Amino acid sequence: MFRRIKAQRLLLEYDDPRSGSFEPLRDVPDDRVAVLGLVTTKRADLESMQELTARIEEASRFISRDRLALSPQCGFASSVIGNRIAPREQRQKLALVVNTARTVWNAV
Repeated sequence: MFRRIKAQRLLLEYDDPRSGSFEPLRDVPDDRVAVLGLVTTKRADLESMQELTARIEEASRFISRDRLALSPQCGFASSVIGNRIAPREQRQKLALVVNTARTVWNAV
């Protein structure tokens, strides 16, 4: 499926166990970037940087880390009524994405 998609970046939701393993990432063509939606926008609880870093490391077993990126799994209002996450909590999640990305990809 990944080979047929005409996009440079694949935005993939991986914020819960239902998302499955990272194994399908091995089929992402070499000219594409897989953006891992590891930070949930469904709940206010904040993931840890250690958890996100470990998940990125796990994904890098199937696709090189330089072809990975990090994002929230979806927007903060992914339904008509929105998600019950206060603006302060949304900012914390976005700051976590930025700080984790800086840590992971500046270490490359």
